Amino acid sequence: MLAALCMAAGALTLSLPVTHFTLRWQHSIEKIAWEEDYTVAGPWLAITGARIRGSGAGMDPPDNAWLDHGVWHYTLADPWRKEITLARSPYVRDYDLCMRGKCTPLYHWIPVSAGTTTLRACAAQNARP
Repeated sequence: MLAALCMAAGALTLSLPVTHFTLRWQHSIEKIAWEEDYTVAGPWLAITGARIRGSGAGMDPPDNAWLDHGVWHYTLADPWRKEITLARSPYVRDYDLCMRGKCTPLYHWIPVSAGTTTLRACAAQNARP
């Protein structure tokens, strides 16, 4: 059994056979890009790095962030997550899921209309590329 990323929203579930991915989104008001890099580690998702491509109202980078070529980089003191819950709306740009150097909107796999989407680590059984 290889590691995979599982996504679920309502009655929809699927798994993608990846061990590393980036979740990217845009702040709905400030239009600033945020990115978080993850590794699937057993039953966990570990945040291995994060970036904010600017700053704005209520969007201050964490205290340990460093600025490199206009991008704030940071790591979290506690990077381990059992799951990630994404609130999605048809009124704002959807999340992008980046794997193997290619970024694709999350609606490619699960429509925004399915509502809140949960990401978690899982076994790669029945995973689709």
